[in-house]
Amino acid sequence: MKKPAAMTRQLLRSLFAKPATSRYPYEPSKLPRGTRGRLKFDPAKCIGCRLCVRDCPAGGIEVTKTGDRQFEVVIDLGKCIYCGQCAENCNKEAIMLSDDFELAELQNSKLVLRYDVKPERKPAPES
Repeated sequence: MKKPAAMTRQLLRSLFAKPATSRYPYEPSKLPRGTRGRLKFDPAKCIGCRLCVRDCPAGGIEVTKTGDRQFEVVIDLGKCIYCGQCAENCNKEAIMLSDDFELAELQNSKLVLRYDVKPERKPAPES
């Protein structure tokens, strides 16, 4: 058993020490650079190439054709492992990783994001 004097010294030292924990819910936490959070998708940039689908190891992204140059993109954040391969390999930068890491939901359906993609046709250059 430790001596009472040693325990008292440790107690007094810890009373005046800075806390080791953070006040996270009440104060914003400082995230490290390169934090991988919620996926952000920009439908205006997507061309439906399906590179993100091929690169996703968890199968969390689906791209289905709904019409002539129209696609439906479904991103299931419940399946996503936040590896960042989809964002890294997207040629048009339509998928990006944000620093939003608070993704807790009571219903899994709220983690499924659906987007209708209708790329604008660029007019032919006039001669």
